[in-house]
Amino acid sequence: MKTEDTPFEGGPMDGRVLPVLLGMTGHPPKTYRIPVPAPDGGEPTVLVYRRVPRGHSRRLGLTQGWKYEYDPEGKRGSGLRWPWSKPDTTPGGKRDDADE
Repeated sequence: MKTEDTPFEGGPMDGRVLPVLLGMTGHPPKTYRIPVPAPDGGEPTVLVYRRVPRGHSRRLGLTQGWKYEYDPEGKRGSGLRWPWSKPDTTPGGKRDDADE
């Protein structure tokens, strides 16, 4: 497996560089979750970092590597986002006539 040294910004991992496994496309994963065990043996805390471009080239605007930024809320992504998908506008996720 191929790895890339990727910097982390913000949160408890600020300033650290870790080797991150690359996917089949040669990019690191979009989110990086780090479980931190609780000192009393309880439920572990999960630190969430999101992948952002490290920089862009001047001429073509291509991405020059990746870095991870701390996401304090740690919300999960909504999964696949298709162009024809519409956000759920019904209150409470209830079905209406338009869903049929």
